[in-house]
Amino acid sequence: MDRILAVVEPTEAAKELVREAGIIAEGLDADLILTHITTEQEYGARRDAMESLMSSSASYTVGEAEEGATQFARDIGDEVLSELDVEYDVTGYLGNKSEKILDAAEEYDCDHVFITGRQRSPTGKALFGDATQEVILDFDGPVTVVTG
Repeated sequence: MDRILAVVEPTEAAKELVREAGIIAEGLDADLILTHITTEQEYGARRDAMESLMSSSASYTVGEAEEGATQFARDIGDEVLSELDVEYDVTGYLGNKSEKILDAAEEYDCDHVFITGRQRSPTGKALFGDATQEVILDFDGPVTVVTG
């Protein structure tokens, strides 16, 4: 394992996942990349809220959303990896979660992905899709999933 991608989310399970990825990266002297993906739905809701609070000329741009996602990944990394001797890069994206995770894994040439999943029935996955399942099926390497 040379390069690990850990997907950062605003949950305790995701924080623990990032910490575990950090411990493994430290032990193997592997590169660690933290990423957070802001979905189009989250972006739209945040943009609408910000525009309603500010003057009509204000806007919330795609670049600002990606900067915010990157900063979120950095903040979580700083919080949960501070006691480890591991360096990490951070990145943030806006778009479809599974597609952007796969894009990041390819861009950074990662050979292992760490991601949180939701408890969902097989029917729910079939009807609504599941980003974790898509990553498991489409990533050419091991994927570690934590649910909780």
